Amino acid sequence: MAIQPIRIFGDPVLRATARPVTTFDKELRTLVKDLTDTMLDAPGAGLAAPQLGISLRVFTYHVDGVTGHLINPDLSLSEEEQEGPEGCLSLPGLRYDTRRAHGVVARGFNMYGDPVTIEGTQLLARCIQHETDHLDGIIFIDRLDTERRKAALKAIREADWGSGPAPVVKVSPHSTFGAAR
Repeated sequence: MAIQPIRIFGDPVLRATARPVTTFDKELRTLVKDLTDTMLDAPGAGLAAPQLGISLRVFTYHVDGVTGHLINPDLSLSEEEQEGPEGCLSLPGLRYDTRRAHGVVARGFNMYGDPVTIEGTQLLARCIQHETDHLDGIIFIDRLDTERRKAALKAIREADWGSGPAPVVKVSPHSTFGAAR
């Protein structure tokens, strides 16, 4: 196992747009293994490379007993929405109802460079959107309505891990279905 420390909210790597993967080699396979081992140990439903301090477009997921990964994801979202609890390993202990698309079709590559497509609804769709947001420097609290975002930022300031610099909220480049202001 190669369990790595997870970067916590306030770390600049979490706000940077990750670079596309261009080389599918042993280092990439090691990164996918490290992400998977760390995610399962945490435990979490997903983990993106920036959360380990690596600015590459890679994430892993573990939903409904299925573990996988996706590299250089491109998402197509359903118009139907869902709202439900969401948390993040980079914001320990915080959970807020977050609006997401109900379904997703995610296209990308596996660690060997083979094209893959993942289709999911509900929790899998939520996880894929959440992890892809990480690759764009977006954290789920950026998708909260004004009231919930204020509550989240207050909770971060009061958390024992939240003693870093003042949080910066980044506007998502993806549709927030009118929920973010």
